[in-house]
Amino acid sequence: MLKKIIVISLMVWFIAASGAYAAGVEIAIGGWRQSLSGNLSYQALSDNDILDLETDMQFDDEDRVLGRIKIDLPAFLPNIYLVGAPMEFEGTGRKSVAFTYGDTTFNASADLTTKIKVNQYDVGLYYGLPFISEATAGKFNVDIGLNVRVVDLEASITGLSGATTVEESESFTLPVPMLYLAVQFTPIESLAFEVEGRGISIGDSKLYSLTGRVRYQFAGPVFVAGGYRFDKLDVDEEDVVADVEFKGPFVELGLKF
Repeated sequence: MLKKIIVISLMVWFIAASGAYAAGVEIAIGGWRQSLSGNLSYQALSDNDILDLETDMQFDDEDRVLGRIKIDLPAFLPNIYLVGAPMEFEGTGRKSVAFTYGDTTFNASADLTTKIKVNQYDVGLYYGLPFISEATAGKFNVDIGLNVRVVDLEASITGLSGATTVEESESFTLPVPMLYLAVQFTPIESLAFEVEGRGISIGDSKLYSLTGRVRYQFAGPVFVAGGYRFDKLDVDEEDVVADVEFKGPFVELGLKF
């Protein structure tokens, strides 16, 4: 909880510090249908200790809130982009062989309850490329910048170890610097097609996020939007090895001033 409070406080500080100077603001909140797939292990000793999240854990898709704020500042200052995407999955499955997760060895073919929370918060600083916008009469725009994504992950498994029901869990918070690139195409004033990419690859660790969005501004500053988001997380942190994907469609309602 303290980690979340710190991250949210930093976002609020960014908004308060920049709001008085903003040349434009875009705020959106919506719902994201999230699906989870990939592999997860904690202090794995062999391949048997690697969990297939689809086959072994059988997670259902979840609907969660997605929110973002963009603040355009005068040309000499970087613009600010804040995004929050909480995720939580729970599945009940079983693994055909005994496996180790942390300090616990779980029985083969026993019922397992797995909970995974992955909260992702983005703080981005970026500049638009004015010559592209000017050359296309404002129809195309390209943004480039730097993004820091704070990944707050917690994974727990509850099941039989011998004759005892045991819960084993591990968590970590990882700030990750990323490159940011976005392209917007606005054929008419009220309609926009947007693609955003954030990513980094360091050694064997990879983290990237792709978002496509169609936005329609239908009543003054009010707009609706829909699209698809795909996140890839491939990290080894504090003996947790996660190679997972989060993806699914989303819808938004927002204001653009």
